[in-house]
Amino acid sequence: MKRLFLLLSTLSTLLAGCSFKEKADLLVTNTRVYTADSSFSTANAFVIKEGKFLAVGSASALAEKYDPVSTVDLAGKPVYPGFYDPHSHFLGLGQVLDQADLVGAASYDEVIERLKTFHTAHPDVMWLTGRGWDQNDWPEQVFPTKEKLDEAFPTIPVALMRVDGHALLVNSKALRLAQVTAGSKLAGGEVVLDNGQPTGVLVDNAMQLIKRVIPQPTLADKARMLLNAQKACVALGLTTVSDAGISPDEIKLIDSLHKAHTLKIRDYAMISLGEPNLDYFLKRGPFQTERLTVRSFKLYADGALGSRGACLRRPYSDRPETTGFLLLSPDELERVTKLLYASNFQANTHCIGDSANHLMLNLYGKLLKGKNDRRWRIEHAQVVSPEDIWSFGRYSIIPSVQPTHATSDMYWATDRLGPIRVKGAYAFKDLMNQNGMIAFGSDFPVEAVNPLFGFHAAVARQDAKNFPPGGFQMENAVDRKSALLAMTRWAAYACFEDQLRGSIAPGKQADFVILDRDIMFVPNNQLRQTKVLQTWIGGERVY
Repeated sequence: MKRLFLLLSTLSTLLAGCSFKEKADLLVTNTRVYTADSSFSTANAFVIKEGKFLAVGSASALAEKYDPVSTVDLAGKPVYPGFYDPHSHFLGLGQVLDQADLVGAASYDEVIERLKTFHTAHPDVMWLTGRGWDQNDWPEQVFPTKEKLDEAFPTIPVALMRVDGHALLVNSKALRLAQVTAGSKLAGGEVVLDNGQPTGVLVDNAMQLIKRVIPQPTLADKARMLLNAQKACVALGLTTVSDAGISPDEIKLIDSLHKAHTLKIRDYAMISLGEPNLDYFLKRGPFQTERLTVRSFKLYADGALGSRGACLRRPYSDRPETTGFLLLSPDELERVTKLLYASNFQANTHCIGDSANHLMLNLYGKLLKGKNDRRWRIEHAQVVSPEDIWSFGRYSIIPSVQPTHATSDMYWATDRLGPIRVKGAYAFKDLMNQNGMIAFGSDFPVEAVNPLFGFHAAVARQDAKNFPPGGFQMENAVDRKSALLAMTRWAAYACFEDQLRGSIAPGKQADFVILDRDIMFVPNNQLRQTKVLQTWIGGERVY
């Protein structure tokens, strides 16, 4: 009897010990966890259950409390919250992957050679399309003209998007098909002429004259493109991306792919501005699923600096006959912002030039009046007059910027703006200080997809060649802690998703990335060599 009592007592103790351990799916241990929480704390382990972080802390304490189905030992490799890109073109990336890649072409002749190679590999295309040319990278920094395209491709229409997406180069075949002539005009755009005839370059809204006749991909094509884009993004540590301006049908497609569990990456979708889209969504209101947020409209105030479509308060230093132009009239921009203010939607406005920024900051300010939680954003905030910077803080406006724009543009930005005005360009630290936060994106495929390139550009103010040696306008570099927050928790805040993700904290979705080195400590010149080892979304390893 005594032996039975001891046996039952021992068994009871063992069962009691087991009952104290909470079941979990995964324990990640032997790492350095950058939580990006409010105190920027670190840990060496965390636990995941049902796609969310359950606990974060020391490995020994978590092992005592939790009984995981599996354990991952990271052998000291660092972990960060899943990287965010709050301003990108996710579907656009998928479309570019189907076109000729012209990024980095060192001359117009190289563009032609890349097109010939692409056409040989894709002989059945109805239109030869590509993206990424930048005349600022060529020996002669002037817009190309159609003659070389005509010589190389006399019978197939060609349409080549500039790297910034604000200018299009086409051949004569494309001009004829679109019936574009010297008299063709579209407000907010320019058909560039030479000796009274189209050169083949169309800027900003004028690009629509060509786009309307280019065969558009089907929804099935777009689904394939999205999955291709996902593959590229998760390999670089991105767990949430964005679509800065897409249609309702494209939003529905993304939602359907999420529901089918083929698209895993999360998407913050901005609705393209237009009367049908306004009418459709203002009646229905914002919506959010586990992987998709739709509560903003994308507005365009002006064009891009590289194509001189950015709207400046004074003429371009290298083309004094122009100040650029607005893509929408001030009255139309005011009408739309009033409609959005009366709704629950966020306004996210593309502003490059100091005139465009001045206009939109004032329009926002009239409606927002003071501190608020509407989280309205200025996308790019690229050239801001010193007297306008304070408006970001006064009206709680979020600057949504792209650090690699600074290091791509620094070679010619002073030519466009002059030595005084350029000091108000790419002013990330000044902008961050207004609200104590800033959101860092890439604008891919305008720039490279890799978010660590943006991290490097923000802290070192250098490009891939580590140029310039001392950094470009270093007074506006940001510290590494701020740079990490800008691509995680602050980016999530800018997307109304900070309660869901953006930091490694109990209750938040288990999105995280494992790197081969610690970006908080390695030298600046090693940052771009950092490799992503694993990417996890919702507790599932996707790369």
